[in-house]
Amino acid sequence: MRKIKKKHKPQYAPIADLVTYRALPTREVEYIDPFLFLNHHGPQVYKPNNRGLPFGPHPHRGFETLTFILEGDIMHQDTGGGKDVIEAGGVQWMTAGRGLIHAEVSSDKFKQEGGPLEILQLWFNLPAKHKMTEPKYIGLQKDKIPVVELDNGNVRVNVVSGNWGEVQAPIQSLSDIHMVSIELRQGGEFVYNIPSERNIFFYVVRGTVTVNGETAEKLTLVEFSNEGKEVKVEATEDAYILFGHALPYKEPVVSHGPFVMNTEEEIQEAFRDYQLGKMGSWES
Repeated sequence: MRKIKKKHKPQYAPIADLVTYRALPTREVEYIDPFLFLNHHGPQVYKPNNRGLPFGPHPHRGFETLTFILEGDIMHQDTGGGKDVIEAGGVQWMTAGRGLIHAEVSSDKFKQEGGPLEILQLWFNLPAKHKMTEPKYIGLQKDKIPVVELDNGNVRVNVVSGNWGEVQAPIQSLSDIHMVSIELRQGGEFVYNIPSERNIFFYVVRGTVTVNGETAEKLTLVEFSNEGKEVKVEATEDAYILFGHALPYKEPVVSHGPFVMNTEEEIQEAFRDYQLGKMGSWES
């Protein structure tokens, strides 16, 4: 079995009236190469006539984002031409690459009617060779994401990027990042082997699971070492997890706000390019 290095609890870091738990980075763990950042928003219920999500236009460069919409919705718009509304069960994948400006807000319908909201956003680093790639956006509703059923239907694997066994995901990342979300009924279990040289991302969103013999409750990031291959998970109650793996880049990581590069000079260049309009101009 793959050895567990440590289990981490996220920091409570609300943004305006949005309940937020930050699982990466924290005081205990900076990043798990190439997994840089995870914000867990919600769960909470918005009243009718609310302001919705607070993520108005802002720039990014040098990494990719994957957003899971568990409840509620997100209206996405960016200067690369991407624009849509993704509803519960769907995902959004954005390659910031050389830079763009985007906004992630709630739909007019959600702001008017309110309702439950729970959203997770994960950032993946891009290796130096891909930092300045062309920006790209993919939005997928729930019915466009392949599902693999295991353990007589007690485990449902939503295959988002890369593959799960023979099942190819609709998103193939530039850096061979494999990501799934997994719904487990109480008692459901699965085993998955990951080569020891690849780093694992494992976050418990809801419920409680036993992973490689250790208990992990909701809001727990499980950090693995690179010894062993097998990951065995059993749900001690209904649970939902994010699970992924990737080869580490082993490159310098220099981040400042919305930019993630390899050097301080590249960060300064990103700010200059943004101010000069090289990441596009915002039109609402």
